Amino acid sequence: MYKKLLRPILFCFDPEKIHDLTFLILNFFNKIPFIFFFVNVFYRVNHPKLETKLFGINFPNPVGLAAGLDKNAKFINQFSSFGFGFVEIGTVTPLAQKGNSKKRLFRLVSDQGIINRMGFNNDGVDVVLERLKRNNKAVIGGNIGKNKVTDNKDAVSDYLICFEKLFPYVDYFAVNVSSPNTENLRDLQHKDNLYSLLKAIQEKNSTYSKRKPILLKIAPDLSNDQLLDVIDVVKLTSIDGVIATNTTLSREDLNSPFDLTSQKGGLSGRPLCKKSTEVIRFLHEKSNGSFPIVGVGGIMSSEDAIDKIKAGASLVQLYTGFVYGGPRLVKQINKSILRYRLNQ
Repeated sequence: MYKKLLRPILFCFDPEKIHDLTFLILNFFNKIPFIFFFVNVFYRVNHPKLETKLFGINFPNPVGLAAGLDKNAKFINQFSSFGFGFVEIGTVTPLAQKGNSKKRLFRLVSDQGIINRMGFNNDGVDVVLERLKRNNKAVIGGNIGKNKVTDNKDAVSDYLICFEKLFPYVDYFAVNVSSPNTENLRDLQHKDNLYSLLKAIQEKNSTYSKRKPILLKIAPDLSNDQLLDVIDVVKLTSIDGVIATNTTLSREDLNSPFDLTSQKGGLSGRPLCKKSTEVIRFLHEKSNGSFPIVGVGGIMSSEDAIDKIKAGASLVQLYTGFVYGGPRLVKQINKSILRYRLNQ
């Protein structure tokens, strides 16, 4: 129903306005008793073989909602009802910020892709943590970043502010240094900068009686040498894993009109799928599988998810695939992973 009826209607309108409308609809249905209970019954796939224990967290299934869709933690429980095993909120920054000027979100329908240059628009960590207090036991990842006005030399402070404030309310952290939409943010992926940032977060993490898992979210556009640096830094700082990958700056082999493909920002969806999977495979092989990888980027079908798992991913995440495929895709992927695991 979503692909044949709802999506054609939704795709007639500006994507950011549809995003806002979707949240209004979710808010409306949230006021109807038991509606999301029945949504959960329809879309969730329950089976012991889907349960995944990683970083000391029990994930009910390995399919998560990637950061960016529910930036401000408004509908964690509702998105969880669509069958996701975990929901990653953010990117959250210390102070609220509007992000880049509009128009900043573009659908590449011919390529099943999206270009965004949102720029970490969010309500700020203090507002977000108040919403997280209403969480109904969904597994939550906290994706954290720095404010646009914060210079890179002061970035550590921004990440630590978010880390400390969100610590009681999230199950793991994703350190985002890979968005292409905040100027110079990707410079934090350079080995020395990355080591300093992750070391500082781990030192703060160690002051708590029970530490939280720390994952690093990387770009798909890193060279092999840079990926080897990532592996070294992961080992040196003893963080828990990597999320591969964020959006790409590449515009190779696109079929959409030039006025869309020439837009600045990060590209997600189908064009990113192969590149993301190659990064996962490289990290897994060169690290000898020494740390878990969360696979994200261009998962538009069950086959795409299985490919990432075969390449070395322990968990997978959707965003653009969810936009194009709807909640039914989450169910299909979980069923495919279940079959894959049963045949292992």
